Amino acid sequence: MGEVLEVRAAIEQEIAGRTVCAQLKETAEQNPDAPAYSDPVEGGWSTLTYAEARQRVLEIAAGFAALGVEPGDTVALMMINRSEHVLADLGAVHAGAASCSVYSTFAPDQVAFVADNVGAKVAVLGGAAELARWEPILGELPRLGRIVMLGDVPADDDRFLGWDAFLELGRERLAADPAAVDARWQAVRPDDVLTVLYTSGTTGNPKGVPLTHANVLYEVGATDRMTSLPTHGTQISYLTYAHIAERVLSLYLPLFKVSHVHFCTDLANLGATLGQVKPVMFFGVPRVWEKMMARLQSLLATQPEEQQENVRKAMAAGLAFVEAGQHGRTATPEVRQAYDAADAALLSIIRSMIGFDNAGWLATAAAPMPIEVQRFFAGLGLKILDVYGMTETTGAFTANSPESYKLGTVGRAEPGVEVRIAEDGEILTRSPLNTRGYLNRPEATAELIDPDGWLHTGDVGSVDEDGFVRIVDRKKELIITAGGENISPANIENHLKEHPLIGQALAYGDGRPYPVAILTLDGEAAPGWAQAHGIGPATLAELAEHPDVLKAVEAAVAAANEKLARVQQVKRWRLLPVEWTPETEELTPSLKLKRRVVHAKYAAIIDEMYAG
Repeated sequence: MGEVLEVRAAIEQEIAGRTVCAQLKETAEQNPDAPAYSDPVEGGWSTLTYAEARQRVLEIAAGFAALGVEPGDTVALMMINRSEHVLADLGAVHAGAASCSVYSTFAPDQVAFVADNVGAKVAVLGGAAELARWEPILGELPRLGRIVMLGDVPADDDRFLGWDAFLELGRERLAADPAAVDARWQAVRPDDVLTVLYTSGTTGNPKGVPLTHANVLYEVGATDRMTSLPTHGTQISYLTYAHIAERVLSLYLPLFKVSHVHFCTDLANLGATLGQVKPVMFFGVPRVWEKMMARLQSLLATQPEEQQENVRKAMAAGLAFVEAGQHGRTATPEVRQAYDAADAALLSIIRSMIGFDNAGWLATAAAPMPIEVQRFFAGLGLKILDVYGMTETTGAFTANSPESYKLGTVGRAEPGVEVRIAEDGEILTRSPLNTRGYLNRPEATAELIDPDGWLHTGDVGSVDEDGFVRIVDRKKELIITAGGENISPANIENHLKEHPLIGQALAYGDGRPYPVAILTLDGEAAPGWAQAHGIGPATLAELAEHPDVLKAVEAAVAAANEKLARVQQVKRWRLLPVEWTPETEELTPSLKLKRRVVHAKYAAIIDEMYAG
């Protein structure tokens, strides 16, 4: 414990008195011509340097002040990942306000709750799609004074201001009184709220999580120690800034590492963007990695059998090498030699094809990562490192590192972070990463953080003798069967999703005699699988009824059951003719299952599986 507290004190000393505002100033002055942010444009990229970005941030801060934003206020943001999102966010902070990126998948009533709960004074919206979520509820937000639009401005409504006009207003105000803006950001303190993020929520209204400059700077310092990322590296921003992982990794960390952030504004272009940018780091929630694996498997299935066999042998060498490098183990000369040969012949070529030839740190979090997905990428010589955290802990508080990792775990406590397991198996943590509590929710805060400062994660897990943490499941999501068996649905689901055809799975069985499963096809992998198996063009709904597809899914369920204890095995299942997405409401914006939504939506199917 003494060592943990010593490391904590060292990091706190490094960040003492620091704010994000001071860091941007230092980075811009020391690296004025370094590329900061690149937006995709026809034929290439439009890039701002760090000096240009900071100047724009100061202009935006002046613009917000002109619109009536005062220190302690909040500016709400809803737009895709683009330079304007980052600049507006930092501009709000430089005006002394907090930023709040709102999930663009939130329904209007959820948007109204968030904007009212956080007390948004100004909102910045990306365009018509975002406005459609705000317009119906603007009358419910008396504190919201102005709306800045990146897209077309509604006619004859003086509440709205176009982005260009907003920038011009800011330029004029900054030129007229630069000292006023300077005084605003200089007055910001480490314990001031930097941003408020809302849990995407699987039930009820989302909860606001205020995070301070000190919270974020500690997370950046701890992350930097765990990742050893280079300065001036390239990276991609594509996950929503309403998610803590993207916010830390592609908004705050780059200010310290002088990174060049490229915005991927459409997930359909992620593969092409990876090939162009070749990032030094990449973070994806498990679903992103699952889809990437499915695409690669589909591509491999179209190759001649001889080539497929060569790839399989090379990947076996890659997997053996990554597995042999886990904590406490050392690769033998034979394993290393086999890997080096496979890498030179094939693996390095495949990594280059998918844009990961420069990637020194690849990570995942937000939901359980299927071990078979980790093993697949390990076969390519890539370590997909599981990290673990919450919005309430400013992101990761445990992590595997490239030098110290165990597949199937979420790593060890980050530097200066305390982790322990409660008597009921719940994971608790205490560190400077913990939020001070939920916004305007004292009862929920009391449930989250106990009087001794331990944050209760709601997850059940264990810590091994080397300090590596394993997650069993969400405490409230454990299935207790009619026979009294405690079962992790996520464990069942991950085994089911090992087959490339299965995109999503939900295991059910609380209070029932045995588990059942609802399955969906993978919208990207299924058509390729069908083509490779001689099935002509078909819709997802048609494939879900095709006898060959049903036979393959039946085999996938059987294969999953072989890896499960008898009481965990799925006795019945149904394949749906649809995909689950945040828009269809079965998934949160961070692609976690909304179990209660699925339970309610498919109650008849669940009951049918237990009938008789």
